[in-house]
Amino acid sequence: MQRDTKQRQAIRKAFTDADRPLGPTEVLDLAGEHVDGLGQATVYRAIKAFVDEGWLVPVELPGEPARYELSDKGHHHHFRCRTCGSVFDLVGCVKGLEKLLPKGFKLEDHEILLYGLCDNCA
Repeated sequence: MQRDTKQRQAIRKAFTDADRPLGPTEVLDLAGEHVDGLGQATVYRAIKAFVDEGWLVPVELPGEPARYELSDKGHHHHFRCRTCGSVFDLVGCVKGLEKLLPKGFKLEDHEILLYGLCDNCA
């Protein structure tokens, strides 16, 4: 287990305060407001450690670097703003996806990603 430094505390705070998936650069910007001199390498190391500990999970978007979010959110989907690039959690899930499958196929899992403009960019 790693020490709980002020840098790691600030990075944890960035995730809990944002309450949405964050990329390392967003984490650096948010956590850097609370810790002078926070470096990108420290953010990457902390994110890796938090994933290894099970506190964070990666959010994979097609063609983009991973973002990360708290692991306790359960099954949900995401919305990505086309203007600012921010990603947000969506509540709920589409039912009846099995009806879309070709005959004989078996659905095991799914991910839904919606695109548009967030409230700040709309």
